[in-house]
Amino acid sequence: MQTPTQELQDLTAAAHAAVGPAAAASDAVRASWLLAIADALDANVAELVAIADSETRLGTARLTGEVARTTGQLRLFARVITEGSYLEAVIDHASPASTPPSPDLRRILRPVGPVAVFSASNFPFAFSVAGGDTASALAVGCPVIVKAHSGHLELSKRTAAIVSAALDDAGAPAGLFALVAGREAGTALVQDPLIKAVGFTGSIPGGRALFDLAVSRPEPIPFYGELGSLNPVVITPEALAARGSQLAAALAGSFTMGAGQFCTKPGLVFIPAGTRFGAEVAVECIGKGAAPMLTDRIAAAYPAGLASLAAQPGVTVLSGTTEQDAEAEGAAPVVFSTTAASVIARPAELLEECFGPTTLLIEYSDDAELSAALALVPGSLTATVHAEDGEDISGLVDQLTGLAGRVLFGGWPTGVSVNWAQQHGGPYPATTSLFTSVGATAVRRFQRPVAYQDAPEALLPEALREDNPLGVPRRVDGVLRLS
Repeated sequence: MQTPTQELQDLTAAAHAAVGPAAAASDAVRASWLLAIADALDANVAELVAIADSETRLGTARLTGEVARTTGQLRLFARVITEGSYLEAVIDHASPASTPPSPDLRRILRPVGPVAVFSASNFPFAFSVAGGDTASALAVGCPVIVKAHSGHLELSKRTAAIVSAALDDAGAPAGLFALVAGREAGTALVQDPLIKAVGFTGSIPGGRALFDLAVSRPEPIPFYGELGSLNPVVITPEALAARGSQLAAALAGSFTMGAGQFCTKPGLVFIPAGTRFGAEVAVECIGKGAAPMLTDRIAAAYPAGLASLAAQPGVTVLSGTTEQDAEAEGAAPVVFSTTAASVIARPAELLEECFGPTTLLIEYSDDAELSAALALVPGSLTATVHAEDGEDISGLVDQLTGLAGRVLFGGWPTGVSVNWAQQHGGPYPATTSLFTSVGATAVRRFQRPVAYQDAPEALLPEALREDNPLGVPRRVDGVLRLS
């Protein structure tokens, strides 16, 4: 399926025409659109899960839970916009006596305009047609055009039909939402002058190509891409001595979850040298059989990635085999081992993401070697530390904070809560921006600040009017007021 050029241009024109009505709609009205979508998806969950399972082979239990996460995201963003702080309303009253004299200035965040959203392969609901990017953009009044993922095209079409019907029934403006398909359509969508921002979840090569298109346009636009992440884990000698077997079991469960196809999979695990931890992880992987992967292309890439890593000097296969036919038989877990010294010598070869159920254990001899190896790890979505109470790990935490958007203590990174505090982003290549793609502040990606100077009261957005008719939190003359 390939959306024709003229049809795509008609859709972007319709989205552009919907900008005004969508931005003018009240927060309560836009919240009602999100709730209508959530209710419609919940009402059709059995049908949607069946289609998704036939295309992705993720299983009904996982997919049913993902629909619930997706509708939960929609309902969260409805609460976000009705609470009001997402507007970041600020008022500084005129101060003629200041030096220099200050005018009356009032600032608020406004929608950027039509947004292109690229669906992800590994989350056919939560990061797809009606996922977090779509929900957060619609929430703030941005029309959305979604580029369907080829790995679940039928699901994308059916989901889009449900979303469109729900929006129509809720009285949303025409052109607020649409779906396109095909690689060429995706490229054209990013280059279309009426598109004002892009949300993307996918591979580093694909995301980087689209990022380059977005910023090389005559009018460059922001590209919010989630690309690749190794998600390093550090285990201290004290933690390993205290609970090594427990950590081995939990690691095996985390890196094999979903056939290792989560963006937060722990791909690098730094462990003290000279322990039996690798052998314990290998034992925990016994019985964890092969699992189908999302697409034939992903399945074909997995054995190639394994073979590339196994061929590097200083790398040992502790568990599993690199000789796999993941397309026909599914992807089986593989545990590799190497040393921090090898990583320092060959970072480009050893610090390469392999999408699938595999992880690399990296033995370090002391804190200095650990720090030197961590300094070479690319930006990640998460970083995790396992230590015991009383250990001084402040320097380690500072280093992990510098390379990841979310730092975990004593847990495992697979599993991303959708709430007000979540940060799902990190230094490049984890993401191409500083903003999160999950949680309440995901809306900030699709807003731009506008200041009004000495504006007549009647022309101000309601959130900036003196009597605050919406009751939203605001900072007035430097003081935060909650209503």
